[in-house]
Amino acid sequence: MQTNELTLYAPISGLIVPLEQVPDEVFAKKMVGDGISIDPTDSSLVAPCDGTVLQVHRARHAVTLQSPQGVEILIHIGIDTVGLKGVGFSAHVQEGDSVSAGDKLLSFDADFVATQATSLLTQILITNDERVAGMQYSQGIAQAGDTALLNLQLTEASQKSTASNGATITGPEIIIPNSQGLHARPSATLAGHAKTFKAIIHLHKTTQAHNTVQPANAKSVVALMGLELDLHDRVYLTATGDDAEPAIKALSTLINEGSGEDCLPVNKEAIAGSSAAENKTPSQAPIGASPISNTQALPLNGELHGVCASPGLVAGKIWQLVRTTLTIDEQGKNTQWELSQLDAALKQAQKDLTHLAQTADSEAQKGIFSAHSELLTDPELLEHAQGHIAQGKSAAWAWQQAFEAQATLLSQLKNALLAARATDMRDLGQRVLTLLAGDEQADNTIPDNVILIADDLTPSDTANLDPQRILGFCTATGGASSHVAIIARALNIPAIAGIDKRALQLPNDTQVMLRADTGLLQIAPAQEQIDTLMAEQKADNILNKAALSAAQKPAITQCGKTIEVVCNVGNIKDVNGAQALGAEGVGLLRSEFLFMQRANAPTEDEQTLAYSQVANAFGKGQNIIIRTLDVGGDKPLSYLPLPKEDNPFLGVRGIRVSSAHPEVFRTQLRAILRASHDCIANVHIMFPMITTLEDLRSAKAMLEQERIALNVAPIPVGIMVEVPSVAMLAEQFAREADFFSVGTNDLTQYTLAVDRGHPDLAKTADPLNPAVLAMIGRAVEGAHKHNTWVGVCGGIASDPLAVPILLGLGVDELSGSLPSLPRVKAAIRDQTLEQCQDLAQQALLASTADDVRELLQKHKHPAPNA
Repeated sequence: MQTNELTLYAPISGLIVPLEQVPDEVFAKKMVGDGISIDPTDSSLVAPCDGTVLQVHRARHAVTLQSPQGVEILIHIGIDTVGLKGVGFSAHVQEGDSVSAGDKLLSFDADFVATQATSLLTQILITNDERVAGMQYSQGIAQAGDTALLNLQLTEASQKSTASNGATITGPEIIIPNSQGLHARPSATLAGHAKTFKAIIHLHKTTQAHNTVQPANAKSVVALMGLELDLHDRVYLTATGDDAEPAIKALSTLINEGSGEDCLPVNKEAIAGSSAAENKTPSQAPIGASPISNTQALPLNGELHGVCASPGLVAGKIWQLVRTTLTIDEQGKNTQWELSQLDAALKQAQKDLTHLAQTADSEAQKGIFSAHSELLTDPELLEHAQGHIAQGKSAAWAWQQAFEAQATLLSQLKNALLAARATDMRDLGQRVLTLLAGDEQADNTIPDNVILIADDLTPSDTANLDPQRILGFCTATGGASSHVAIIARALNIPAIAGIDKRALQLPNDTQVMLRADTGLLQIAPAQEQIDTLMAEQKADNILNKAALSAAQKPAITQCGKTIEVVCNVGNIKDVNGAQALGAEGVGLLRSEFLFMQRANAPTEDEQTLAYSQVANAFGKGQNIIIRTLDVGGDKPLSYLPLPKEDNPFLGVRGIRVSSAHPEVFRTQLRAILRASHDCIANVHIMFPMITTLEDLRSAKAMLEQERIALNVAPIPVGIMVEVPSVAMLAEQFAREADFFSVGTNDLTQYTLAVDRGHPDLAKTADPLNPAVLAMIGRAVEGAHKHNTWVGVCGGIASDPLAVPILLGLGVDELSGSLPSLPRVKAAIRDQTLEQCQDLAQQALLASTADDVRELLQKHKHPAPNA
């Protein structure tokens, strides 16, 4: 055959690397095709020759050209970049475009992609290698558009082969199991195996609407990628030829097994009928919801279950919280104008966040919005947005690319706690994007007297939760100790977390009954059920009024044991009216409120004044426990730099931050000591995230040095019990601490290795898990051997249902959210220690948190004659 030649010029600048050295077996073994790789030094991809654009991958990380001679050239940026789903990439051409050598094809954010992908190595591959008779490779440094990278000797195009003999065989339907769909790697594996058969083989995509989709030649990588197959897409194979039957059998098995990738087994029942959900537009989908098939039958008894996030009983109609899809233009007007628009939106967002933090109803909300303010000034976020604007993009488009890139980066971190911050980044990003797009959020207005249903609630959503208007809510994510649960309890709104995801498909105005105490959402309850609930609600209101009227009385069990009931507060405003709700002091003053939303650490005088104001709101002899600064992980401060860590929640956090910044720590210690000298209340100091005796001894040594320097009296020193190591060595810690305070939210996630903010696992982060209860019991047992008293300041202390077990474990003090205190004190008055101790022993022998809750419900509502 006659041959001719084709020279391909470097599509990107960088070091030329032999394909065999690429750290990906599919490329290194030339399964996609022969060619070469470049380690790039810039971020724009240009055409290596004249040609036509055959395909731009939807993730914008790869493009395929066809030269005038019919050679197919695939250019693939990076390794494992398909998982970025287009974030950080821009396409400058589309399928069918004619291009000349040197024309820009793609561009990418090199800094972002480099931190997300396995490698930035960019492959230039010939996918129809039957056209190539020989290939010469360049070496050294390539200059985009100038360096002759590959010189190809071509054969004449051969006629397409036809099947020799045999009928056409159709294979079974297959569901794609690959999480990123059929991208380059699995496509190459499938094509390589298909080429081992003589038969003509095609892969067909099945569509829900039964539209005609051009089948792909199963022996062509480009054709397979052109089908743009996603996870759970349905396909089938056809083959014609003598070996059609074994080809169908072998290739169907290969696709089912992931085409060379490790894939989870496909649950065909779980994804059956997904067409209905796929047809739903983004603006109609419940917030954060994954597609849910309308064929997922609701239970016959109409019951959907989750876990109690905040107790209460309520009946009403549901309202699905939806997110409005904003329409934005990619191209900007001019750089300066777009930059000014971004600056104005950022300033307005900062102003809004400051207002939200200042008016927040709970410390949890305040901390979240303060953290958002910090994120808003992140230099990388701003640089990414400004960089896109400099390339002619609109401020809205540039900002969206920037915050989605950051959110994607967070969501893919190995640390689940940090990955969960992607929700915060998207919430913040959407706030600014709405300002830039000029869209009002009128479509998100929530009617009065409804029960909200959402996959998750963002901090901005929770800011709009008005207890006077919202009857209750359910989220498909979260758990008993998640941030959503903390906020619900602070607002005293009945709520269920981790609800069955079928709740997300219920239409608006569906009548439901919410029994948050037992984690039950009853769909279309009978009138008799509603009447029963209304009677219970009436009785519950009577109990609430009775509890409130007796709130200022001490909490004494029926056998005469007095339990101190105090409150958790996060700012000075929280103490207003605290004593009217029954607070006998402060069990946890979160000092972070003084450190958030500012450019510098608070001064010693500022802190002294604030601590004194809180302490002076209470009377003589009442305890005021001030926890020292607890930041790190999910509560960073811009002026207190922390090292980047793979897992900061197991790194520099709590007391470790204070030890690393002794000047800040000593200032706070002096302020607390000065406040203790000036107040009539009993000021205590408490250290967070203590994990070793060395932690405690070091902190106490610094406290003692400052005390001697100030010449003030010693004050009680306590520690947070938040990690298993302290609970296990409680007796040793009790010799050196005056009191313990169990932080059940952190103790739960560290004991169970479950992030309470994880969208799928949070429902298992239940402080009533017997393992967590055993940790509390061990801490109490060790402490009491040395006359060290034990309090509980985590979310479980705000749950009246849990009171009997905590008393039975020997807890001396309960510190909860202010709205919960009257009912907590009332629950204490209903108990005898003997009953509580028996109940606690049963709970410790239980298998699951659900078993414990069942025990508690039976204790609360004993059977007749029991």
